[in-house]
Amino acid sequence: MATLFQTVQQLVESERYVIGLHASERLEERGIVEWQAVAGLDDGRLIVERLDAHPNPVVEVRQWLPDGAEFKAVWSLLPQNNAAKLVTVHFFDQV
Repeated sequence: MATLFQTVQQLVESERYVIGLHASERLEERGIVEWQAVAGLDDGRLIVERLDAHPNPVVEVRQWLPDGAEFKAVWSLLPQNNAAKLVTVHFFDQV
């Protein structure tokens, strides 16, 4: 049985994902390009799975930009659409 993190990775790899409005704004604000957040999920390191998060379960993932900068991405599972959603991103020093 796949973990939530693995499920989200598989959905993103299969291009079954959406970028939420909040995430889109944070990406732009922080100078992260969408493809970097998407591509970085594959090599990302799970921080925590929150299966009981509402309205949907989420994973928090440590990811890296090409220049080595670390950021946290929050991905959600949208079970009704069988898709993943990028909820937000932030740099660790800006928590």
